Amino acid sequence: MSEPASISSGIAQRYATAIFEIARDNNDLDKLETGVADLGAALADSEDLRELIASPVYSRDAQGKAVAAIADKMGLPVVLKNTLGLMAEKRRLFVLPQLISQLEALIAEHKGEVTAEVVSAKALTKTQETKLSKVLSAQVGKDVKLNSSVDESLIGGLIVKVGSKMIDTSVKSKLSSLQNVMKEVG
Repeated sequence: MSEPASISSGIAQRYATAIFEIARDNNDLDKLETGVADLGAALADSEDLRELIASPVYSRDAQGKAVAAIADKMGLPVVLKNTLGLMAEKRRLFVLPQLISQLEALIAEHKGEVTAEVVSAKALTKTQETKLSKVLSAQVGKDVKLNSSVDESLIGGLIVKVGSKMIDTSVKSKLSSLQNVMKEVG
């Protein structure tokens, strides 16, 4: 991991831990989970918001007022709103994507869930997702939440990542390994 990424991750981890512990102590984890999901969706959907948190052009005051207005409009939990204000004041809003990831991980861990990244050649049906989730849950011993995406270059099959484990059953990887074997032979 590069040094700036490591620093950002460390900053995000400290903020996330504090937010999570305050919300847990106040029995507000459900509100926090909803707020984090809404904030993540807003960050993914809004180029303006991504620019606001990353650009040094905006003053601390302008960033603070903007995130306060956004938090009010979205109805974010007080602990999250206050933390965003503090992050703006300390010029730390650039770690917001990592903060959201860290909070999602802490909440999932608290609920006994794990997220599996699933890449398939075509979109999975609900039935396929349900079956895959059940199989993975049996393997992992926790509830598995799927984060699915499509990559048509896989040709067929799946790539599943759960924690540090990865299962690649894609046709693309099998063809690649066959190609390597053929090179060794000839």
